[in-house]
Amino acid sequence: MATSYVPPADPDLEPGAWPEPLPLRSSTAVGVGVIGYGYWGPNLVRNFAEVENGRLVAVSDLRSDKLEQAAGRHPTIMTTTDYRELLTNPAVDAIAIATPVGTHFELARQALMAGKHVLVEKPLAATAEQCEQLIELAESRGLTLMVDHTFVYTGAVQRIKQLVDEDHLGRLYYWDSVRVNLGIFQPDVSVLADLAVHDLAIMDYVLDAQPLAVAATGVAHVPGRPVNTAYVTCFFEGALLAHFHVNWLAPVKVRRTLVGGDQRMIVYDDIEPSEKVKIYDSGITLDPGDRESFEMMVGYRAGDMWAPRLSLTEALRVEVQHFVDCIREKRRPLTDGHAGHRTVRILDAATRSLAKRGQPIELKWGDMGADSTSRSSSTVRKSQASA
Repeated sequence: MATSYVPPADPDLEPGAWPEPLPLRSSTAVGVGVIGYGYWGPNLVRNFAEVENGRLVAVSDLRSDKLEQAAGRHPTIMTTTDYRELLTNPAVDAIAIATPVGTHFELARQALMAGKHVLVEKPLAATAEQCEQLIELAESRGLTLMVDHTFVYTGAVQRIKQLVDEDHLGRLYYWDSVRVNLGIFQPDVSVLADLAVHDLAIMDYVLDAQPLAVAATGVAHVPGRPVNTAYVTCFFEGALLAHFHVNWLAPVKVRRTLVGGDQRMIVYDDIEPSEKVKIYDSGITLDPGDRESFEMMVGYRAGDMWAPRLSLTEALRVEVQHFVDCIREKRRPLTDGHAGHRTVRILDAATRSLAKRGQPIELKWGDMGADSTSRSSSTVRKSQASA
């Protein structure tokens, strides 16, 4: 579990209190500070310590025993229980935040006001409104804002994106994801923000389209705790339907996504050790000329299956390299603030639908929510090669 930070509003971090961020020289390594050394923080620290053109400078956590662990593994870094020391440190160009969801907004806001580029653990913030504020602040100050949607940077998801973009599946019919396991029950967020956010982020990246409506049902089996079992349905324009099942109360761990089209189908199993992505040349054929018999009208096609070769580089390594590259080259990240905002908007709608026992919530996408900038898989190939 990540350390519980509750940062106060700091009057010294209001607009105008900080100088404009200094531009990086091409020969300068990006100095990184990490806030939070609980569950996910050590993974970020380990990767930033080894990233090309980056340098791990400091780690902050409220618990001194955690800082001792960080210093033991990385003796050259600065450690502190006061995250504000990272914000005022001129050697720190970027901040990575790995703390509870309720603290993401204020920590990210303060870091941006301090002129730091920011990477935030998923979800970007607790509400869509907070995401919008962070996006506006980052863009107004010319800073990189990125959300840690790790699965987007896996070789599996990159290949799925390529297959969809190149129309190997044909017209898409459905997206069906299951992400279940036993625990860990979170005290501050529901299973939607903990598990569903991964699959929503993957879908957002692969499809490059936004749902028109969202419906969700779920239940909290533990008194006083958030919803631990949920089902989410996203309705898109046309006949495309997406469904997500997430659960903290399952006897087995399942990480499986099916994507079906009128030409081919994909099975993505993240638990599979080797063949995580399988493409099936299977489906149905329709004879529009024979309408007298349904059985005669629908035919079935069962062709070959093949499993493409995938990059085996750790996704988080690719992601932190991409973050550093985007800062140095002033490029827009694949999982930028807009991607985080779109995902949180769907989570917000699902939460409202859940409270209304599954009533669909319509979504309207403006310029900020449905930003149309291309998110091609080729954008991270350089980062994969560097990692």
